[in-house]
Amino acid sequence: MDLIFMGTPDFAVGALEAIIQAGHHVAAVVTQPDKPKGRGKEIQIPPVKKCALAHQIPVLQPVRIKEPETEETLRNCKADIIVVAAFGQILPEEILRMPKYGCVNIHASLLPEYRGAAPIQWAIIDGKKTTGVTIMQMDKGLDTGDILLKREVAIDPKETGDSLHDKLAEAGAQLITEALPKIERGELVPVRQGDHSTYAKMLQKSMGRIDWRMGAEKLDCFIRGMISWPGASASYRGRTLKIWDEEVAAQESIRAKERDGRPDAETLEDIEGSGPGTVVRVEKDAFYVKTGDGFLKILEVQPEGRKRMSVKDFLLGHPIKAGDSLDGSGRDTADRA
Repeated sequence: MDLIFMGTPDFAVGALEAIIQAGHHVAAVVTQPDKPKGRGKEIQIPPVKKCALAHQIPVLQPVRIKEPETEETLRNCKADIIVVAAFGQILPEEILRMPKYGCVNIHASLLPEYRGAAPIQWAIIDGKKTTGVTIMQMDKGLDTGDILLKREVAIDPKETGDSLHDKLAEAGAQLITEALPKIERGELVPVRQGDHSTYAKMLQKSMGRIDWRMGAEKLDCFIRGMISWPGASASYRGRTLKIWDEEVAAQESIRAKERDGRPDAETLEDIEGSGPGTVVRVEKDAFYVKTGDGFLKILEVQPEGRKRMSVKDFLLGHPIKAGDSLDGSGRDTADRA
């Protein structure tokens, strides 16, 4: 098929590569403008643009997709279909109606679950066991179009936002190459989305603050979902401490270690009355934090202004002891309101 591809981040690159390898003609790639990034404000080009240039495909980078000259350029491509994957702008009806087969979107959830900007992260934060990819016929709503194809993907117990991103990107690349010839042959029957939907709102930096009043299992999901942006962080002695790796620890296992006679600054009983966020035990390569329900064993952290490191290395310069507090608070961290 002759098509136009619209996408911006890494998630969309695999789909573009798969479409090219499948033999489709990509008349143009539309992506977001280059932007300054980092402390040095160096100009960064979108990953999809890098891919397009490597394949010598013309690239458009409109500030607003609704610009008349952009619409005219797209019309002149005479594409059969437009494929969209994490593009970052809402398409006007003029573009949605432009191609013979309309516009299809590669969405990283099993619609109607997790419409919106951050479906990958919220699926983990909410403790889901499965998610997936949907090929959707786009309409003027936000991820409300008819479903063409779906593929389910399992969420592993230690899955992070990063690892699930890669799994869904691969699944999306495979699914779109299956969908395109079926669309051309008229083999796919659009299915209207159900009325029950959830919204995966965009993540903000402020959402990463850990609220230790949450239970350990929910916090485990929250921390894994927030990797690597905005990251899940607490506060230790007035400075931000980002948590990279942890696991849920049962109270019984902590008590068993005390019975084994392993030394500690204070026993669990001494600080059991302390609030959530209190360090209850320190080992050479981990420390345990009390939550609203249970304990988290912290394994890897990143102090403010430093690189990520194991807790073993962190403890060499930061002598945390039982009774210390990681007083991160953020009662709205996982609140969609």
